[in-house]
Amino acid sequence: MKAEDLRKSILQMAIQGKLVPQNNLDEPASVLLQKIRVEKENLIKEGKIKRDKIDSAIFKGEDGKFYEKTGKEVKDITDQLPFEIPESWTWSRLGIIGVWGAGATPEKSNNAYYANATIPWLVTGDLNDGVIKDIPGRISELALKQTSVRLNPKDSVLIAMYGATIGKLGILSFPATTNQACCACQPFEGIDNWYLFYYLLAQRESFRKRGEGGAQPNISKEKIIATLVPIPPYEEQKRIVEAIEKFEPLIAEYDKLEQQAKKLDGEIFDKLKKSILQYAIRGKLVPQDSSDEPASVLLSKIKAEKEKLIKEGKIKKKKPLSPITDSEKPFDIPDSWQWVRLGELATKFTDGTHSTPKYVLAGVPFLSVKDMSRGFLDFSNTKFISEEEHEILYKRCNPEKGDLLITKVGTTGIPVIVDTDKQFSLFVSVALMKFSKRYLDVNFLKELINSPLVQQQAQENTRGVGNKNWVLDDIRNTIVPLLPLNEQKRIVARIEQLFAEIDKINRQ
Repeated sequence: MKAEDLRKSILQMAIQGKLVPQNNLDEPASVLLQKIRVEKENLIKEGKIKRDKIDSAIFKGEDGKFYEKTGKEVKDITDQLPFEIPESWTWSRLGIIGVWGAGATPEKSNNAYYANATIPWLVTGDLNDGVIKDIPGRISELALKQTSVRLNPKDSVLIAMYGATIGKLGILSFPATTNQACCACQPFEGIDNWYLFYYLLAQRESFRKRGEGGAQPNISKEKIIATLVPIPPYEEQKRIVEAIEKFEPLIAEYDKLEQQAKKLDGEIFDKLKKSILQYAIRGKLVPQDSSDEPASVLLSKIKAEKEKLIKEGKIKKKKPLSPITDSEKPFDIPDSWQWVRLGELATKFTDGTHSTPKYVLAGVPFLSVKDMSRGFLDFSNTKFISEEEHEILYKRCNPEKGDLLITKVGTTGIPVIVDTDKQFSLFVSVALMKFSKRYLDVNFLKELINSPLVQQQAQENTRGVGNKNWVLDDIRNTIVPLLPLNEQKRIVARIEQLFAEIDKINRQ
């Protein structure tokens, strides 16, 4: 069982009356609720609070069913109740047991609402599922007087109502206001604020489901105060809170151990994948086939194709890379393989523009290392340049489907296959490698770059401070094994099979 599942289980036991024993000396919750109704009526008469839409009483009939009385209307709600509760408990709705209210955001354009600001003003990002001890935001006394923002007293229970933070909680350790995305409850006497907190925590998943849909998911104050809540006797509420708090450090320690184990598992699987790649580039993952065309012949064909492209004016002639000495060869490889420098395999090796372009709101995607740091092209958060500027940049650096990109600034050595026909331009942080698709398998090249052999060279040759750089010349000079094309394909198929099995085990 995961730590979060254990926490949920304990909270569910708590709100069903199964975490601590009942005590027949405790004042029944029905009496407590009657006292709350009297207190609430007095506050309404004094004008301190307004009567809420939720104004009902839930009771158990002589037939064993539960009924809710609202005004003169009595309705059977037995089927609405999610579980059974002890005899000394009673059902109610959240709106009955406390004073609830949403916050507000004073008009930002009115500087007077934020000048000389001394009153804490909380946004849902400040909620921490615990005691709120610090709130960076502030508003002025004038904002409190002139707007609908309300000052919530110390010990108020807060819950987020909108967006991704739905159900996030907090308890104030000092008086504070909130924005409109947060709802606050000041429980009536007899309702322990921490019991309310843990009940809301137990209901978080339910709140989130009820808040789904629409451009801005929300649970609204009305949905919250209409929620059914089981009320134990006050003394039992305190015993429940005490018991939960005893479990929390144990759950936290369990969670810590779980995270350590998860990290260790991840490291094990990552190391296993690296070992597979290391075996692959040593010629030990799949058997060699004597009928395969040797890498020496393959290299000759690659060189011949490059010469042809140079004569046709399609690529420029580059200064020959230095031969690989025996001392540079890191390990033995099969006889049908050959050591080469990565630049020898490329028909073109370049990087993106070295100048920051002029960005526009819409146009041609302009990608940098951040858009491929996860190992694939991600267009979800790219910047854009104009068609005209793209055409200029594309003349020098023209990524096309089937090419290989390599990150060279910041996080270096990440290979990414161009798997789209969509046109885009590149920043200097990314290198473009073009090569003959007839003689080299792009998936093999990707795994070759991912292998410990190349990653170690990338790490050793990444230099500078801040955004460190793996310069093009060093990338070109990277030492790699070249192997027959058919063997490249066999290795890729085997790697994909083994990685799929590892990922399956990791998900279990």
